[in-house]
Amino acid sequence: MSIYYQDDMVTLYLGDCLTEHREWLDADVLVTDPPYGIAWKRGATTWYGKDGKPVRQNIETVAGDKTPEVRDAALYAWGNRPGIVFGSWRVARPENVQHRLIWHKIGRNPGPINAPWFSADEEIYIIGKGFSGRPHQTVYPTSENRATAPKSIGHPTPKPVPLMEQLINKCPGGVIADPFAGSGATLLAARNQGRKSIGVELEERYCEVIARRLSQDILDFGATA
Repeated sequence: MSIYYQDDMVTLYLGDCLTEHREWLDADVLVTDPPYGIAWKRGATTWYGKDGKPVRQNIETVAGDKTPEVRDAALYAWGNRPGIVFGSWRVARPENVQHRLIWHKIGRNPGPINAPWFSADEEIYIIGKGFSGRPHQTVYPTSENRATAPKSIGHPTPKPVPLMEQLINKCPGGVIADPFAGSGATLLAARNQGRKSIGVELEERYCEVIARRLSQDILDFGATA
């Protein structure tokens, strides 16, 4: 497949970042939200409607998320160059992690659950060197409404654009790479800050989401992505 979307700041490819489109490896800094390897799914609930017939939500999954192999293969290809990588404590951290940050989802509503606790944070791994900027605590709190953001954006696991901007602010100069572009949060944040970026996304439906958002007449400041 050729380029799916391109403007003066962003180039987006549709395809596999490991086998079809490795152009992202020519960038300078990696900022990505890869498959965590936790076999994430949502929507496996069955209930009964007013007519008494069973209703089952469509089950959403993340491609390549059954194990961390896809994540680790991409990071191996990237090497020890500077990178910011989202992840989960449920699986082993990537190799060569220099620091660990926490994304704290303030006000997250988990919906009805039968458990004493629910998860409201994700880990962020720093690899490589060259990061700079004013000191910041390792916890990044953001308002996160998981009940509305996935539906309004069109992606099951979006990241907030302001969060991505804060992270990119501390990155070394050069082109930003996101080989798991998802909803386009990294690409939007990079463009908002005047940074060029290269993205790759495996699923065309999410490329459509990214292209639509990047094609908006106004920059996507402050949105959850």
